[in-house]
Amino acid sequence: MTIKIISLTLGPFATNAYLIADSQSGNAILIDPVDDAPAILAAARKENWTIKLMIATHAHLDHVLASAAIKQELNLPFYIHEECESLLDEIPLQGIFFGLGDLPAAAQPDRLLTSESEIIELDSIRLHSLYTPGHAPGHLSFYLAEHKILFSGDTLFAGSIGRTDLPGGDHALLMRSIVDKLMVLDDDVQVLPGHMGATTIGRERATNPFLLAYDDDIS
Repeated sequence: MTIKIISLTLGPFATNAYLIADSQSGNAILIDPVDDAPAILAAARKENWTIKLMIATHAHLDHVLASAAIKQELNLPFYIHEECESLLDEIPLQGIFFGLGDLPAAAQPDRLLTSESEIIELDSIRLHSLYTPGHAPGHLSFYLAEHKILFSGDTLFAGSIGRTDLPGGDHALLMRSIVDKLMVLDDDVQVLPGHMGATTIGRERATNPFLLAYDDDIS
């Protein structure tokens, strides 16, 4: 079986949402219900896909703002790491912090992910969760191992890394997450991040200035 992936860049923070579908069944997983439920639902309808599950890499507002609206529309389950629960409850406060006014609450999770490497399955889609905190508590990356595709959330970007100046951020922990969990993957693994365009593990290993500086610090 084959899969197809659509990326949508939405909202005031230009955040990436990803729809991953089993091409045969048309069933899909949504990674990060970003900010604009109508756009996400329209993209799925255009492909004739049915979103069966949504998961979030972490609980910063720009990655979960559409979660309640999509859950209400489709009555589907929502997964997130257990360490994200308190931050998820603070979405309205996050909106005030970023000057976005009074934002609606996020969806309540139906399952709190806990283990280091849980497998989330839907038809031929098998996502391995990788625990990658540092940018935010409970941050998860998701690895589609059979296809060598990593959804890195806000952990690793093309030429950059996630910011750590928000509550719960920890630069040293973020770097350990990247080195211990992501840099052990093969060079040809495609990285689909929470912001900006795609990259590869090999490109970031060779050129990412934060990783190169980290190597210098520990050498």
